[in-house]
Amino acid sequence: MKRWAEKQVLSWKTASRRKPLIVRGARQVGKTWLVENILAGQFEIFIKIDLEKRRDLHVHFAGSLEPKTILSYLELAVGRIIPGKTLLFFDEIQACPRAIMALRYFYEQMPELHVVAAGSMLEFAFDKISIPVGRVQYLHMHPMTFYEYLLAMDKESMAQYVLISPAEVDKPIQQMILNELRSYFFVGGMPECIKTYRNTGSMVEAFQAQSEILDSYRDDFFKYMPRIDPICLDAVFLNVAKSIGEQLKYTRLNEGHSGQTNRKAFDLLARAKVIHKISACNPSGLPLGATANHKKFKASFLDIGLLQRLCQVPVELELQQENLLAMYRGKLAKQFIAQELIAWHDSNLFYWSRDARGSNAEVDYLIVCKGKIYPIEVKSGAGGSLKSLHLMLENYSNCPEGLVFYHGMYKNLSDQKLVFFPLYAIAGIGKE
Repeated sequence: MKRWAEKQVLSWKTASRRKPLIVRGARQVGKTWLVENILAGQFEIFIKIDLEKRRDLHVHFAGSLEPKTILSYLELAVGRIIPGKTLLFFDEIQACPRAIMALRYFYEQMPELHVVAAGSMLEFAFDKISIPVGRVQYLHMHPMTFYEYLLAMDKESMAQYVLISPAEVDKPIQQMILNELRSYFFVGGMPECIKTYRNTGSMVEAFQAQSEILDSYRDDFFKYMPRIDPICLDAVFLNVAKSIGEQLKYTRLNEGHSGQTNRKAFDLLARAKVIHKISACNPSGLPLGATANHKKFKASFLDIGLLQRLCQVPVELELQQENLLAMYRGKLAKQFIAQELIAWHDSNLFYWSRDARGSNAEVDYLIVCKGKIYPIEVKSGAGGSLKSLHLMLENYSNCPEGLVFYHGMYKNLSDQKLVFFPLYAIAGIGKE
């Protein structure tokens, strides 16, 4: 398994301005694997402390947060910790919020010691402590991208074509990559699911791994009590997955609870990184977030594979669809584009929705590339209606052209200010 984040974590080791590193992301996206399999081998000594399992060690963070004091106690339990030779890894650090606070003092008083931490749901731990702003570095991890999936499936040559502009790729190769994307739509990007599919060749086995991950997420919901009703969390979790590509209202996410309660559940899931809020905004200038309307929003799910499993998509029927955009009424394609945009471009996604009364014009996504705003549409064919995209390009001259992702080959219609991309080609955007 190769991860794009490997370069970043190895660069951290030798950086002159290194700070304690916190690897963030939803559960089971590969945070611990990255530290244990990539970073640990760079050190003579590797010390891992799982703070969810080793709650007996929390007491050492309860008093003084002086690094020398903390290490003197930890060494009795885990062995010698030597700056310059040891990688000290706090896994599941959210289980001990004061350990997060201690990281600032490791930076200030013992910068020669390499300290890395990993955790999910860190925002909940941050509610209980003062965040060590400017004293730590963050590395955000996502599910494996389509590029990383291809590497894991021993298709390295194909993976390299994903990283370059499709304008430079022969059409038969573009078609081969689209065919491979079909499997990724259902296996998804969770490392355990990809590993299972690679080792067994069975989607059924991969689906079982997906179900186990979803069960673990739902088990986590009970950890939020009494902050929120886990039944409400589960309902919102499911309904967000079923509503990809649609504008959402909190009241409709779960009829059994109030809109305010549903909003609280939605926000908790977003903070846990299992869903992403996509707000409408005005693309008149940068930054996009400055004009965001947080009351008008859509959402994307953590992973396309988990989404299809949660929604119980009839795989045997959907795999017969020739066009990827036709699968699950286009929702899988829109989830894929959102997931890739978050991983490759920006974790803050936006879309455009016209404010005029009675208007239903909207464009799926907006991205910023080389200082310019580009609207993105996900469409089922090179023909068909692109009225909303044309309308936006007419109203916002600062947007140079529209990008259309579809089940087809690259084409540049400069006279219409449109560029059509094969669905897989998100990673190559901006590399023309």
